[in-house]
Amino acid sequence: MTGDQPVESMSYEQAFQQLEEVVNAMENEQHPLEQVLALYERGQKLAQRCAVLLEQAELKVRQLAGDDLIPFEASS
Repeated sequence: MTGDQPVESMSYEQAFQQLEEVVNAMENEQHPLEQVLALYERGQKLAQRCAVLLEQAELKVRQLAGDDLIPFEASS
């Protein structure tokens, strides 16, 4: 797993992929407590980055759609 790139410069896809790697590493591998804490911290930053990018995308869609935005209704 690579953790060299700053989270703030990652695209959504990069951040999400690395977040998946962090989760898998924490679930499937044995690490010392110090390393687990570092993975958890990195995972939190990655999750935050994904949330920010999704909010920005939603805002852009709302701006582009204006009043024409139709609310999503899940089918049952």
